[in-house]
Amino acid sequence: MGIDLAEIERVRLVLEKYPRFAERCFTEHEREYAFRFAKPERRLAARFAGKEAVMKSMGTGWRRIRWQDVEITGGGKPTVRVFGTAARRAEMLGVTGFEVTITHTDKDAMVFAIALREHER
Repeated sequence: MGIDLAEIERVRLVLEKYPRFAERCFTEHEREYAFRFAKPERRLAARFAGKEAVMKSMGTGWRRIRWQDVEITGGGKPTVRVFGTAARRAEMLGVTGFEVTITHTDKDAMVFAIALREHER
């Protein structure tokens, strides 16, 4: 399992200072979803925390898995898709899927993730 907390204001400031941050960190699907809203930083903070929580659930951090190799879907129950380095790590561990939950306050986004194996589904 993994958990992570992201400050929404910090994500807003990073987006403002480094416009390419969104392209480097988030998948096209995540960006399209977040930028439909007046305050995309809220959704992007949740996805950022989600990516970290998923990485932690596989016993690693962002130095071993590319940011865009973990995707947190939006709209309804969040789901996780993994690609590249994340998919290889999941396969090595026998992970067949993930369960995630997202919560927000006005200041923070928090995500809890559980990596599942076949017998746990």
